[in-house]
Amino acid sequence: MSPLDQELPNEKEMGFLDHLEEVRKRLFYSAMAIVAGATFLFIQKDWLFNTVLFGPRNENFFSFRAWCKLSELIGAGDKLCVKDISYELINTTMMGNFTAHMIVSLIGGAILAFPFLTIQLWAFVKPALKAPEKKAARGAAAASSTLFFMGVAFGYWGIVPLSLQFLGHYELGDSIAGTVVAHRIGVMSYVKTVATISFSSGLIFQLPVLIFFLARAGIVTPKGLKKYRRHALVGILVLSAIITPPDVTSQVMVSMPVLALYELGIIIARREEKRRKKKHNHI
Repeated sequence: MSPLDQELPNEKEMGFLDHLEEVRKRLFYSAMAIVAGATFLFIQKDWLFNTVLFGPRNENFFSFRAWCKLSELIGAGDKLCVKDISYELINTTMMGNFTAHMIVSLIGGAILAFPFLTIQLWAFVKPALKAPEKKAARGAAAASSTLFFMGVAFGYWGIVPLSLQFLGHYELGDSIAGTVVAHRIGVMSYVKTVATISFSSGLIFQLPVLIFFLARAGIVTPKGLKKYRRHALVGILVLSAIITPPDVTSQVMVSMPVLALYELGIIIARREEKRRKKKHNHI
């Protein structure tokens, strides 16, 4: 039996205090899952930093090699090929390295524990749902975990390398006059950049799930989503311009998956609208 199918004892007779106890229990389980994932990653320090966190700084990183190959295939020369990312990472505080290690481990633990966190949320709301709602929410919970990991992967292998490449070579000052500001990046700044982009991408990929619940509640409609499609396109392109290098190819590479998620949301909203109409006709 799937964890999403497990029944809670006396779930129909739960009172206010029972709900408070259930919240406490689910939060405790979630925290323990994050701690367990963080502990595992904390122990794997060399792999976590040298391979995962610092991987996108390496010109032999998988994404860089793939983009360079793509650049050749589309006739763009070496436009997408990576330059040497030579900026130096520094630590300026006594606790800096240890703090970075802790933060990276906790964020990684939260990412690893995301499916379990979804199960805990499902277990809490399940008693309040009717049978058809349980079936729909169960599918949404499973889709949420899948989309989250897809988003994190896209952020890490897609957006992070582009952002590091652009920001790492962005210069202020005049090289001839010798006034160029040297790149000496604090390790916490680097950690926050990689973690924020990767985790945020996972959350952005929740867009179809969010639209599903809003459409089921009747808050959004496929007509409304289509009406504001151009507004969404502009917003996505602006977001892509902020987090990627200022060239059209990179912006398109980042914006296309998000646009695809928006279109998927329209399809989901259309199905929900048909479901509501069918249900209304049977009443």
